[in-house]
Amino acid sequence: MKGKTVVITGATSGIGEIAAQELAEMGARIVLVARSAAHAEVTLARLRERGGAVRHAAYYADLARLAGVKRVAAEIAACEPRIDVLINNAGAFFSQRQVTEDGLECTFALNHMAYFMLTEGLRARLAATAPARIVNTASGTHHRAVLDLDDLQSRKSYSGRKAYSLSKLCNVLFTRELAKRMQRIGVTANCLHPGFVATRFGDQNGGLTSLCIRLAKLFAIPPEQGAKTIVHLASSPEVAGISGRYFVDCKVTAPSPLALDDRAASVLWERTAALAGMQPYRD
Repeated sequence: MKGKTVVITGATSGIGEIAAQELAEMGARIVLVARSAAHAEVTLARLRERGGAVRHAAYYADLARLAGVKRVAAEIAACEPRIDVLINNAGAFFSQRQVTEDGLECTFALNHMAYFMLTEGLRARLAATAPARIVNTASGTHHRAVLDLDDLQSRKSYSGRKAYSLSKLCNVLFTRELAKRMQRIGVTANCLHPGFVATRFGDQNGGLTSLCIRLAKLFAIPPEQGAKTIVHLASSPEVAGISGRYFVDCKVTAPSPLALDDRAASVLWERTAALAGMQPYRD
């Protein structure tokens, strides 16, 4: 990874921070996309400790806001001469339905829309650096998802679990469609299930939901183990020619039958682009 630049979201804690540190130790330059400057500075200090003299960087945005994602993507594209790897990793679980200033359900906005928009905003830079890689953190919970392409905002009914599972199914469908659209420009796209990891994920909800999550984490794997597949997909020569696949424990694994629906992937792409107000790349 020496001489390579890795852009990563959700890297100020949990598996994202561990992945960033391990990639920095391999020689990569890490570019964080963070919401909190205070948290980013702590992470940058840790990266400097483990990543030698490489000048790591941070850019700031609330990835649940469309304008924020567009702005930070434009800033990174303008300031970074190369992007070898983009890791879309930021995500959250909301026990109660919340809506962003854009009118989007928060889980969908942060866990799916941000992946799509940041990727589109950095596409030209990734293509210019090719061969390049895109790594999307999905989840095994996508197997439990119910897909209603006419209700992506969970207006008909809402539960935190259902909304989160839907967003993770969207991650897998997006990855498969993205791989098709990027295949001729030397950019691969893969996604992964990191496992159930003991991080601060879900702690912000409060009440019974947070209590249940905290209790479940007693049986969770450590962040170091959860980050392994991210690091593998970002760096390993073994996956250099692989694209559009779903990985568990660093191995290609079959996703759910819904995640293999090509029509659903295509329709999701077009509807996501419309929500984002973007003209997405089409090979």
